[in-house]
Amino acid sequence: MKLIFLSAVVSLTTFEILVGAEAGMPQLNPEYWASQGFWLVIVFTFLYLLISKIFIPKIKNNLDDRQNKIKNDLEEAKNLNELADKKKLEYENIILNGKKEVNRILKETKSKLDKEISEKKISFEKELDKEIEKAHKEIFSLKKDSLNSIKKISEDLTAKIIENISGDKLNESSVKAAVSEISKKDLNKYL
Repeated sequence: MKLIFLSAVVSLTTFEILVGAEAGMPQLNPEYWASQGFWLVIVFTFLYLLISKIFIPKIKNNLDDRQNKIKNDLEEAKNLNELADKKKLEYENIILNGKKEVNRILKETKSKLDKEISEKKISFEKELDKEIEKAHKEIFSLKKDSLNSIKKISEDLTAKIIENISGDKLNESSVKAAVSEISKKDLNKYL
């Protein structure tokens, strides 16, 4: 401010000299050097003040804002990277836990199925043994019945053959005794 006031006073004192300039190149005339110096100081002072007080702060603010934005963006990128790493780790843990859970479920299911299969196998074997025993009893019963039927048929057939051959009817008890004796020898090997 003092500089502006001082330059205004100098310009008023030299104004009178400048009004009567001669024709030609006044910048080379030493009489006008004071006024030229004065205006030179005024213009450069004005430019200096304009640049230092208006333009440079704006440029500095823009650079600071840009630097802060870059810094904030880098910090945000770092935070997002850390968050992504945490999420990746959580995801991998979830997958690992899921695999463990699947393996556990598979083992449990396999053991349950093995147990059920062995129980059903035992039950089936018991049923099969019962059916086999029942079939053996039926076969034995059929053998016994068939032997009795064979004896009866053999007795009747023997009595009719002897009656046809000899013409006499034999005693039923003697025919039964003879068939029984022969059947005991030969039929025991089939039982």
